[in-house]
Amino acid sequence: MHRTTRRALRTTALLAAATTVLGLALAPTATAKGGGEAGDDKPGGTATGGSVGDYAVTVNGTTYNPAAGKDAKLRDVTVRGTVKVTGVHTSFTIDPATLGVYDYTLTGAPAPDRMVTGPTVVFASKVPSLSAAQLARPVLQDLQVRDDTLVATFGTAAGKLKVQAKDQPQGGIFQMEPEFGTAVTITHTLGPTLFYFVNPFTGKVNFGSGVDAVSPAQSSTGYHAMLLGKDSPQVATKTSQTGTTTTWSVTSGGRMGGVLGEDAIELSQGATNCTQSCQAQNQIRGSLPVPPDPTNPTPIGG
Repeated sequence: MHRTTRRALRTTALLAAATTVLGLALAPTATAKGGGEAGDDKPGGTATGGSVGDYAVTVNGTTYNPAAGKDAKLRDVTVRGTVKVTGVHTSFTIDPATLGVYDYTLTGAPAPDRMVTGPTVVFASKVPSLSAAQLARPVLQDLQVRDDTLVATFGTAAGKLKVQAKDQPQGGIFQMEPEFGTAVTITHTLGPTLFYFVNPFTGKVNFGSGVDAVSPAQSSTGYHAMLLGKDSPQVATKTSQTGTTTTWSVTSGGRMGGVLGEDAIELSQGATNCTQSCQAQNQIRGSLPVPPDPTNPTPIGG
């Protein structure tokens, strides 16, 4: 059902080989680059593998894509339709009517640490369950775009939701933070080619496509790491799990993050319970062991 090769390839080997193919001055590593489950999904920091991203955001028909090192900011805008976020490595849309994120996609753009070679929907949707009163009068309170980072805060009559994202192929590159004074259920639905599975090396639930890595030596144009990811909660409880969906009850001020690549499988501890300054307090310093890629993973319930 899922294509495999004769040997599982580590992302580190991929990076080392990609150095020769792409002429990039990269130092191969044998451990995750930092992050981990505790604060691993904090968008920002050093680009993984030297990949360069660049976000452009379209609001009400106008696209904001500031020059390198510059900021684009919007405040208190009533959005007509959806907000479209387009990057080099990732893209997605945000719908103010639901405060949901849709079609979160890896583009597969050339990069030494990419995990796909063409547009791949990782999440069909990440949608909070909110009442009509909680969704009333949505406004884009604050939008900040700078190079490969984005922060968007939407306010309603009853609360707010913040989306943070980074345009990179791997790492802690996405999170949602609801603040409505009460717990909010967020439902994650994977894209059509992905599934959740239990990683035999860590015992944790990951998601991926089951497609093994391809080294630059095997294909100078079709190389990629194995697509691996993980939901990363902070003050949130999983309430259901299937092969294609998860639901989470997120405490007000908590967050649901997403981690891709090595940081999704490293041997880290769980996140602490905090609702203020969580990313800074939980940021892991140094390196953590990275197990091998799973071989022919089986979907949960499959």
